[in-house]
Amino acid sequence: MRSYQRWGRDWRKGDARHERSVGPANRLSEEERAAILAIATSKRFRDLPPSQIVPILAEEGVYVASEASFYRLLRLEKLLTHREGSRPRHNSRPKEHVATGPNQVWSWDITYLRSPVRGAFYYLYLVVDVWSRMIVAWRVEEFESSEIAAGMIHQACLRYGVDRDQLVIHSDNGGPMKGATLLAMLQVLGILPSFSRPRVSDDNPYSEALFRTLKYRPEYPGRPFESLQEAIAWVEGFVKWYNHEHRHSGIKFVTPASRHTGEAEQILMKRKEVYERAKRRNPNRWSGNTRNWEPIREVRLNPSAGQSDRDTMEQKRSA
Repeated sequence: MRSYQRWGRDWRKGDARHERSVGPANRLSEEERAAILAIATSKRFRDLPPSQIVPILAEEGVYVASEASFYRLLRLEKLLTHREGSRPRHNSRPKEHVATGPNQVWSWDITYLRSPVRGAFYYLYLVVDVWSRMIVAWRVEEFESSEIAAGMIHQACLRYGVDRDQLVIHSDNGGPMKGATLLAMLQVLGILPSFSRPRVSDDNPYSEALFRTLKYRPEYPGRPFESLQEAIAWVEGFVKWYNHEHRHSGIKFVTPASRHTGEAEQILMKRKEVYERAKRRNPNRWSGNTRNWEPIREVRLNPSAGQSDRDTMEQKRSA
């Protein structure tokens, strides 16, 4: 802190810290680096990874450097490549999708609802609009089916007037999500499918959060649903409450339906005016600005790592 204050007195000099003039004592010499490269690229070892090379040399009583040093040097020299017949491991996140209004990015999934038969379930299909958080389509069926999903999504597109090349719909990698019937229907409607990485539920967070809200409602039955009709009736009541009564924390505590239709803009503006009047009446109770009631302008599905950090900081500043 004192160094920072001292530099601040003459900011034109910039960062006044002294650069490190001496490298680490245990770093590899140029001769050792050359020996590692010669061994790794030799005819005997050029097809083996360092994890194989180092143990073989140790069996022969030779130690040149650790596996980590081999890997680090080969990586610096751009000599590490995937040579197996299998595809290289791919751990990148799914493509980021940004919604700036309703009916641009949807997310959907299927969850189990207990039936009276042990080991058997009803299946709840739910489609949620990522920007507004409104449930735009749902079905409860006795089995999973790509055909059911295709019909449900098609009807939702007609209901909300979705045009070609307007919508991205995201899901996990389940059988119904990648079924030929559904994919063909999406292609006909000009809808871009998007998929999570296998076995990574975080890639479909809006659907997972919605299912958690559903199953942690106080009125969610602790016993199995007695019939398909009972399950349908319960979900119908939940959807009505969620869309039209539930103030969602992720969209400044307005209902998903009001955000989907655009009514949320007026609601948030009215809240802002209420807070500003309260501050004018008693300014001593306010140490700073009033609560931020500005609407959220964009929502990101699977944001990049850097964007995710920026979104977190922006939320903290606007809280």
